[in-house]
Amino acid sequence: MWNEPSAGVAVAALDPNSSGRQPQPAVVASVEADSIGEELGFEPGDQLLSINGIRPRDLIDYRYLCVDEELCLEVRDAKGALHRVELEKDADDGLGLAFTEALFDGLRQCNNNCPFCFIDQQPPGRRDSLYLKDDDYRLSFLYGSYLTLTNLGEADWQRIEEQRLSPLFVSVHATDPELRSRLLVNPRAAQVMDQLAWFDQRDLQIHAQVVVCPGLNDGPALERTLNDLASFAAGPWPAVLSAAVVPVGLTRFRPADDGLVPVDPACARRVIAQVEPMQQRFQKVLGTRFAWLSDEWYLVAGLPLPPRDDYEDLPQQENGVGSIRAFLEALDVATEDLPRSVPQTRRCSWVVGQIVAQALQPVADRLNGIEGVEFHLIGLPSPYWGQEQVVTGLLTGQDLLSGLQGRDLGDELLLPSVMLRQGQPLFLDDMTLESLAAQLPVPIRIVKGAADVVASVLGAVGKSPYAP
Repeated sequence: MWNEPSAGVAVAALDPNSSGRQPQPAVVASVEADSIGEELGFEPGDQLLSINGIRPRDLIDYRYLCVDEELCLEVRDAKGALHRVELEKDADDGLGLAFTEALFDGLRQCNNNCPFCFIDQQPPGRRDSLYLKDDDYRLSFLYGSYLTLTNLGEADWQRIEEQRLSPLFVSVHATDPELRSRLLVNPRAAQVMDQLAWFDQRDLQIHAQVVVCPGLNDGPALERTLNDLASFAAGPWPAVLSAAVVPVGLTRFRPADDGLVPVDPACARRVIAQVEPMQQRFQKVLGTRFAWLSDEWYLVAGLPLPPRDDYEDLPQQENGVGSIRAFLEALDVATEDLPRSVPQTRRCSWVVGQIVAQALQPVADRLNGIEGVEFHLIGLPSPYWGQEQVVTGLLTGQDLLSGLQGRDLGDELLLPSVMLRQGQPLFLDDMTLESLAAQLPVPIRIVKGAADVVASVLGAVGKSPYAP
């Protein structure tokens, strides 16, 4: 699943064939109160140049270097003056510094040419970070983003082993060497089984994903892939912890001759019928279902989602596997003790992607059972992407304007925070939240989770931050 690099993560990109560059100074973004960093006098804008004579390449190096009890820091302050700071601390103590970027030597970009790559299915002219093809093992370790392992050099593999960077999140797609090379349009992609064996031999672990493209890597190819991955899932320290099976996402901006077809209800039902018996077999052999289908398969197929327990400890929730069940579970907790009525009439709307609206309708019905509450659940398609059935996080500002026009939105509109870039009030089409609010007839409230939705409906929070 594609994720835009978050604000504070996207940095200057490395050439895919480059082995790296000299790290830039780590620029301090904030200093934790009552921390060692505050005591030393660090301020936002200061540059950390080295720790014990070593220039950290990224947050991982920074954390490893800070474990030493005796540190010598080379720092350049915001005015350009150089400082040498020596200190002693306990090994468990951090410095309390946060930085403007996670990578100090540049983002490792993808060297594949997958026809189903979501980044290549976007219109031109949007913000630069939307076109960064993150294939960096460090961001995989730090934030759970997926990589393909195709651009790693010998030094990268050595670092993964030495610093025990595990688990990583790997886009496998297929384990047949020829098929994977064809899917990624990269001959290096054929090495995936040897790479999985490398992880296994060193007691390092991964979570895997398979993006299913109908007619390419479904059917027997999908069965082979999941069985191959499961062969590394046994024992007390499995190399492959889980596998997520997700449908390919196609937009109207993709090339017309790419040969890809979207997942339709019949395809979704076939994949479900194929994977669910495999889950039962894996459960008997491995003690875990191991391979999970993302929620979209069931929603597209028009079938009920599996029960919450089937997802075990939700190892692939961020990949859309069990995320709706987890949200519904959180909503159940948040609505356990609802009042019979509210002291003041509350009329509001909640916008989600059209594909998830039906699954969330029982929640809306429950809230509408409260006297004085008029709660509208609105599921929208995405004309921007050309997708009728779209997940909430892909709705753009333009989708909201076109989809909400002429609707009764009540007195306030609730928007899930997943529509916005992390750290910035910006939609995927570069429309700002402020611009959207200026064009809608009601105030907007951003909601971050189940409890936030319920509290907003009950009027238990303050004034809406975005009003027309």
